[in-house]
Amino acid sequence: MRNTPLTNSSITTALSEQGLNAQPWWVEQWMELINSYRFKKRLERAWSYAKEGNVISITFEGRRVHARVQGTEEEPYKVKIWLDVLNDEDWGYVFEALTQKAKWSAQLLAGIMPADIERAFAASGKRLFPFTLQEVRSECSCPDKANPCKHISAIYYLFGDRFSEDPFVLFQLRGRNRTQLLSDLADQRQKLIVSLTKEQMKNKAMIQKSSMPDETPIPIHPAFTKPSLWWSYDSVLSSDLVVITPSLEEDTGLNTAGELPLAEDPRFSKARQNFMNHLHEQGQKFSQQAMLQAMATDE
Repeated sequence: MRNTPLTNSSITTALSEQGLNAQPWWVEQWMELINSYRFKKRLERAWSYAKEGNVISITFEGRRVHARVQGTEEEPYKVKIWLDVLNDEDWGYVFEALTQKAKWSAQLLAGIMPADIERAFAASGKRLFPFTLQEVRSECSCPDKANPCKHISAIYYLFGDRFSEDPFVLFQLRGRNRTQLLSDLADQRQKLIVSLTKEQMKNKAMIQKSSMPDETPIPIHPAFTKPSLWWSYDSVLSSDLVVITPSLEEDTGLNTAGELPLAEDPRFSKARQNFMNHLHEQGQKFSQQAMLQAMATDE
């Protein structure tokens, strides 16, 4: 896939009108990556190159970016930038994860980068955004041995504008352009729908089969009707295998259960909190009593 190149005039206009303020979060993350570069003077020079029109053109061509930057020489320097691409197996894990959340698909279809998109890429053990600037591959025809040089860094700055216009550029650099991404995502979602439909039909058939009168009913465990059996143990248990420890400070079953969905009555604003405090106090009290009783039990 070959994209329309950004010309010198369009680059300068974008920077002057929009700058780098009030940008989407994925652009801000890219800028944070650039600003983590420790050679600040080189970044200042690169920013001047980007702002003053030294970048003649940028072309997003497939998985690589080609640019020309005017330096001190008569001929502009040639810059190439790319990221490590994900293979088909990695992308398979990504698409499988993406289909698990309808919100991700909806946001991508709307041209919005999901804020937690890295969770989908984590399924493959990869990342969409580079973790460090060293993960961004680049070449420049200038004589500067440092990488990134100021010409490459100038292109980094201008990436922010392009990412703001089209977040799919990041996916393209990782190996899937917009068309491929949305097509593969649609295929994966269709497979998921077919799989869920088959599973539902299978479960329905099993339920119908189990409800037939000639089938032997599955016996119910006695603990369902006698809660006292939950904590019973009839066999001999060696005391050497039992270790009694106090719970963590202020830790009760309520902490494990999480917040209880209690209704609130505006007429009694403190009732809910008082009730929860009472439950915590009782939990700690019974926990201490259980600890004392356990420690006092003869072996």
